[in-house]
Amino acid sequence: METPSSDATRLDAVHDVVAGWGAEVLGRDPERVVVDGVPHLLWRTEEAPAVLLLGHLDTVFAAGTIDRRPFRVADGRATGPGVFDMKAGVVTALEALDGVARPERVALLLTGDEEVGSITSRALIEEVARSAGAVLVLEPSLGGALKVGRKGGSFYHLDFHGRAAHAGLEPERGRNALLELARWALELPALADPARGTTVTPTVASAGTTVNVVPDRATLTVDVRATTLAEQTRVDEAVRAMVARHDGADGVVVRVDGGINRPPLETSGSEALVALCRGEARRLGLDEPETASVGGASDGNFTAALGIPTLDGLGPNGDGAHAEHEWVEVASIAERAAIVAGMVAVLTGARE
Repeated sequence: METPSSDATRLDAVHDVVAGWGAEVLGRDPERVVVDGVPHLLWRTEEAPAVLLLGHLDTVFAAGTIDRRPFRVADGRATGPGVFDMKAGVVTALEALDGVARPERVALLLTGDEEVGSITSRALIEEVARSAGAVLVLEPSLGGALKVGRKGGSFYHLDFHGRAAHAGLEPERGRNALLELARWALELPALADPARGTTVTPTVASAGTTVNVVPDRATLTVDVRATTLAEQTRVDEAVRAMVARHDGADGVVVRVDGGINRPPLETSGSEALVALCRGEARRLGLDEPETASVGGASDGNFTAALGIPTLDGLGPNGDGAHAEHEWVEVASIAERAAIVAGMVAVLTGARE
């Protein structure tokens, strides 16, 4: 079932399916939380949860992708839009909770806008996580490795307002927003610091209306990733200083929206949970998972920033997140579900 980010109709349809499955394994119905039109699915607990399982149901692929790339299972792999990031993680979570001894101590939250920055779900995530003893994030693994570190993400939308003019008759009367955009697109990457792992990447640009008009409007989006909040703050201050310095240059007004979205997930917050995960793998006769730090952010960044022990990348093995060649190793779903089930048993006090 397709679930493009923030597509309430499709998300609601999937909620109908997942709500029934979750109610079966947890013994209670979920709450459908709608924020600014975006629906999220939450199984609360009456008392503070011992553990929160966290994931998202939205995917990056536009509706209709499944018509040319339908869900299939062949040669031990499942393929289809969103199967790796992160439909298989949702399946893993629900399989892990099947038969859990103390379901009343487990919260489960599946959001609907993680892929677009969790704008409507962040407050909900933080509210539920604040009272949780630990957070397990079912995002995809990295080749089987747990994700113990994630860069923080900042996102900016720049608007350039100039003045239109006839490009042939009197271009000198125009104020070219596209030229100002180009200057920013070339200058912004200089704010990066590769030695510290900080990247600044212009990603989407648009300008102009037709071939013979000096463009009076242009827009540019920018993706920033950093391993520390200090680096995110440095870049944020530099972007805003650039606006103050360049605003009105050559008659083009610059406006910026956005800023720091997700703080970094630092490795120190997951050490005990990594040990627990590896212990469960040994108990089951499975290989102990490796660990990795990655550039992409997730909702686990929010929970870790609150000081809640958080372990990410507990989803199954596969590859191709956000890409056409996306796939999941089917056998790894059951393996990860068994490990997560064991972790939940220990975290809820059902087993030593």
